[in-house]
Amino acid sequence: MTLDLPLIWAGLIAVSVLLYVLLDGFDLGVGILFPFSHSQEDRDVMMNTVAPVWDGNETWLVLGGGGLLAAFPLAYSILMPAFYLPVVMMLAGLILRGVAFEFRFRGQRRGRPFWTAMFAVGSILAAFAQGLILGGFIQGVEVAGNRFAGGTFDWFTPYTLLVAFGLVCGYGLLGATWLMWKTTDALHGDARRWALFAGVLTALFLLAVSLSTLVVHPLVAARWGWTGAGFELGRFLPLSLIPLLGLLGLVIVGFGAARRSHVWPFAGAVLVFLSGYAGLATGFFPYVAPYAVDFRTAAAPDNALGLMLFGTAFILPLILGYTAWVYWVFRGKVTPGAGYH
Repeated sequence: MTLDLPLIWAGLIAVSVLLYVLLDGFDLGVGILFPFSHSQEDRDVMMNTVAPVWDGNETWLVLGGGGLLAAFPLAYSILMPAFYLPVVMMLAGLILRGVAFEFRFRGQRRGRPFWTAMFAVGSILAAFAQGLILGGFIQGVEVAGNRFAGGTFDWFTPYTLLVAFGLVCGYGLLGATWLMWKTTDALHGDARRWALFAGVLTALFLLAVSLSTLVVHPLVAARWGWTGAGFELGRFLPLSLIPLLGLLGLVIVGFGAARRSHVWPFAGAVLVFLSGYAGLATGFFPYVAPYAVDFRTAAAPDNALGLMLFGTAFILPLILGYTAWVYWVFRGKVTPGAGYH
């Protein structure tokens, strides 16, 4: 039996991006929530909840981006020129928050307010830029002769801004529910209120983005059953489980927060993101440069894909094992005075 290498690599990159969104999403969310915390001590605890894992979480972004370049070079050559500016914005935000993370703990006391602000700014900037990239990806990229043929600011539209604000709120939800899991006492109560507020905003933006997507691109609308001839219930029903999964996640967040649960709200937030990710995949698969180049057309030769897969088969289990080990070691609650110094 011959392995379908392009499909395998498409799946690996998709999983890498999903893991990045879920894992780095909650620590970006912690930074997004920084301006709402009440004291320096609370911000120290918030930062210490992600200190052991935040840089490892970004490994999945490297794997996803590097895998796209190596496995689907044609898609990479189209998408990078289309999103140069938001990619640079994202990297600037990630660098800024990384520097702020170290300097806030190790810098002089009088500089702490500045680095506290920069950690929040870097987190918001990175999340917002990712939303612009996502929105631009969904609305499609103009391609001619297997080259990007659009304009420099095609990614900057009302639709992409809507997606960007929605993603910031979604990351805020992940961050708040993560803090509910990892903190105690007053900070846990604050995180509960943040989770409820972020959950409402995420639900509203998710609804707005979903409806807007049906207007932005007819192909996506057709896949969900909305065609020029009307609504096809038979096409929509099998896909209806996807929005129901997101609704279930929001209900779990709400009930978990109302009952002051520690773990369930985070699980609900993860379900919301899984639903959104599945909905996106339904809309643009099999395209890797929507809606012009599919993953088979963009794939590297099979001999290159096979060689890379051989190496990945050894490296990926190590990354997964190390990640699981770190989360297990630091699985407990974080209290004031404990953590990174």
